[in-house]
Amino acid sequence: MKKILFVCVENAGRSQMAEAFARYYGQGKMEASSAGTMPTGEVNPTVVQVMHEKGIDISQSKPKLVAGKMVQEADMIIVMGCSAQGFCPAPLLNKVIDWGIEDPKGKPLEKVREIRDEIERKVRTLLGEPV
Repeated sequence: MKKILFVCVENAGRSQMAEAFARYYGQGKMEASSAGTMPTGEVNPTVVQVMHEKGIDISQSKPKLVAGKMVQEADMIIVMGCSAQGFCPAPLLNKVIDWGIEDPKGKPLEKVREIRDEIERKVRTLLGEPV
């Protein structure tokens, strides 16, 4: 089973949503995890709210620091935007994809919903599902 690692800076928004969608749609197809280069203390409450609207509860998720072992074990690494500061994918370029998704931090609810929907589309496409 493929292991996919989603990485962003704080692991409080984009990568948490991507991990949750990948677990939701990819059951039995892949293992998903997420981490940040500079994780914050909690998942963005607006992100928790917009995921709840999709019927996915990430309220118990905690931001994690990306670790070398996670990187080594991943079959594919998806960075949510090149602003994943401190993460240098150069030696792993064959398995790193940059989705270039806008950071939802500090954005209004409507914008966070748009970001969520973009991540959902990308995850479903990754899994080969109709969008």
